[in-house]
Amino acid sequence: MNTTTAMQNGKAENKIWLGSYPTRVPSRLGDARETSLAELLAKSCATYRDRTAFSSMGKSLTFRDLDTATRRVAGWLQSKGLVKGDRVAVMMPNVLQNPVAVYGILRAGLVVVNVNPLYTPRELQHQLKDSGAKAIFVMENFAHTVEHCLAETDLEHVIVTKMGDMLGPKGLLVNLVVKHVKKMVPDWSIPGAVPFKSILSGGAEMRLQPVQISANDVAFLQYTGGTTGVSKGATLTHGNLIANKDQLLLWLEVIFDKRKRPEQLTLLCALPLYHIFALTVNSLIGVAMGGNNILIANPRDMAGFIKEWKKHKVHIFPGLNTLFNGLMNHPDFTQVDFTELFLVLGGGMAVQRPVAERWHKLTGCPIAEGYGLSETSPVATANRLDRSEFTGTVGLPLPSTDIEIRDEAGNTMPIGDVGEICIRGPQVMLGYWQRPAETAQVMSPDGFFRTGDMGVMDEGGYTKIVDRKKDMILVSGFNVYPNEIEEVAAMHPGVLESAAVGVPDEHSGEAVKLFVVRKDPTLTEEELKQHCAENLTGYKRPRHIEFREELPKSNVGKILRKELRR
Repeated sequence: MNTTTAMQNGKAENKIWLGSYPTRVPSRLGDARETSLAELLAKSCATYRDRTAFSSMGKSLTFRDLDTATRRVAGWLQSKGLVKGDRVAVMMPNVLQNPVAVYGILRAGLVVVNVNPLYTPRELQHQLKDSGAKAIFVMENFAHTVEHCLAETDLEHVIVTKMGDMLGPKGLLVNLVVKHVKKMVPDWSIPGAVPFKSILSGGAEMRLQPVQISANDVAFLQYTGGTTGVSKGATLTHGNLIANKDQLLLWLEVIFDKRKRPEQLTLLCALPLYHIFALTVNSLIGVAMGGNNILIANPRDMAGFIKEWKKHKVHIFPGLNTLFNGLMNHPDFTQVDFTELFLVLGGGMAVQRPVAERWHKLTGCPIAEGYGLSETSPVATANRLDRSEFTGTVGLPLPSTDIEIRDEAGNTMPIGDVGEICIRGPQVMLGYWQRPAETAQVMSPDGFFRTGDMGVMDEGGYTKIVDRKKDMILVSGFNVYPNEIEEVAAMHPGVLESAAVGVPDEHSGEAVKLFVVRKDPTLTEEELKQHCAENLTGYKRPRHIEFREELPKSNVGKILRKELRR
């Protein structure tokens, strides 16, 4: 049924990946199932009213509850004079208040600005000023950050929530422990701040006024460093997110050719919902399929995370390499029941083969690696979900998605040659918020987004990430890609995790330096260098090795090579 040639803009284009597609997955999307995310939520709340939509700390929120709460949030925002297109920030971890705020904002026709709760005042101020946000929903633990930059922003409304606000009677105890026992709430003072709980009660009198939302209306400003490191908002429309949701639903269907579809899907949400990966793959997919998302507020607490996992029969778990690795190195992880687990999605960073193979052996469920960015809502490619082998690639372009490997001049590279990964599809952003010059730098005249990632496509249409342009190491004129060095290091049983960077070298321009966290405290530099010599050609071998207790990571768990280059 699939063909390797498709028509685009009136001319035939070779799409070799279609020959590798699962038989029943179409090459193109049909008509969108919904016009907006508000319509998606309303439809799911009507269809799955009595099912649990989100769970957190033992408390469940049904679709009926979600419908009521989001209507109240939306009605309250409208009552304060916010109108379609106004931006509202959300600054909180994975608690029940997060999806309630996000979907409430969307139902009011407003734009969500997702904020990392661990931002410094400087970082938060930039994002709030750049987006022009008029309101912010913030967890009390981080209200002091808002206070410190409030005067320099356009904020008119600050809504503050406490950790236990939606946990019922036990929420009072949770709030007491968080503030007075664990001392997790720094002092703050914001005159006029509104308690989140008062919106859920007072919003009952504020009826949601219908808003006409089209696929072209902006839904999210998803801030990212992009390819230059300057934080800017990827402007994602309702149509972008609906398209990516529809693409993923088509991709998921092949799983149920070989196994019975559960009565209700259970998704484990350990990645933060303010991150585009969890936002789409957990929240949107969960809502669309009537699934229950188990929210993990602090995945760095591995013992607590695993304890929560053990309470549920999890079907779907999106994660990333460092999270998979960390879980497997915790002694309690072997006590988890994996019998219902059928889909583990790896993204955010390269999944290393040793980690993937160990995971498959331990859990019985393979990791299906995919690829995407904030600018692509996020998923652009994914491995087939009806196969168990780890390919070492990020898979095939999703339906209606085109991938080209291009050189600096924009020419398409031959199959097997390394170049920049460029993406075209309905999930690609409108551009960077109010930054036409930077948008022009990354969007080609024929509609491809230049990712800044270096990759190669094989004859089957599978793409392999080689590395970010800026992370590439140049040794005596030869390109060295950190991912390859790190994957070889991960093969050594004494290595927990590692990161490779380039450092100045008077002889070769740059040399490879490897930062390593040991799993075996007796591992020596000589032993690891010997291991690398056995698996890497001369110029790729680490010249310097530095052992550390931990590596710098983003809040999502991505290793920050730029911090190691300083």
